[in-house]
Amino acid sequence: MKKSILVIDDEPSICFLLENFLSEDYAVTTVDNAADALQWLDSHLPDLIICDIQMPGMDGFGLLRRVRGRGFTKHTPVIMLSAGAESNDRITCYRLGAQDYLTKPFNPVELEEVVRKNLFPIHFAIQW
Repeated sequence: MKKSILVIDDEPSICFLLENFLSEDYAVTTVDNAADALQWLDSHLPDLIICDIQMPGMDGFGLLRRVRGRGFTKHTPVIMLSAGAESNDRITCYRLGAQDYLTKPFNPVELEEVVRKNLFPIHFAIQW
């Protein structure tokens, strides 16, 4: 069974790219806002979440706070995406519990490696 990834981004092109890059190896679900993501999380538990920071309504910081505050998603790995490379945004993401932070436009090879690193931690790896 494929590992599952929830992608949250208000830009349809980013959702399309992420789904296109990842769907061969993973079961990818995309939503375009934090409220829909939280509703989806009420009945699903993904193996990984990839979330944009800047979204209308609740931003990615707010979503990350909510994900970390829920018992069943508390330990779900989260990769944050941002159009900017602001150091303060990175620090905020890490302090709120994000595992990784990628800037847009992202390198597909880097995305693949960051996803793999979070879904298959090194202590479970067969090869080094």
